[in-house]
Amino acid sequence: MLHPSYSDLINVVNSEVEPGDTPVVQSRYSIVIAAAKRARQIIAGSEPEVPGYGKKPLSVAVEELYEGQVKILSEADATEEDD
Repeated sequence: MLHPSYSDLINVVNSEVEPGDTPVVQSRYSIVIAAAKRARQIIAGSEPEVPGYGKKPLSVAVEELYEGQVKILSEADATEEDD
């Protein structure tokens, strides 16, 4: 079982969104995609933002999202950063 739960992760990720704005993450699918992408970055050699010695990359990625060490960007924010 995933700890923290999907709903806890969604609440943490969307906690900085202003009321009335579109949430960054709207479904469990979005959280899974974000965690998988971060896990692939860790596998590729990116330094983890939380202590994770002995943990699998996906567990480290989920913990980073839950602790707010890694942010999920909305499509609009990601486009702005690419420019």
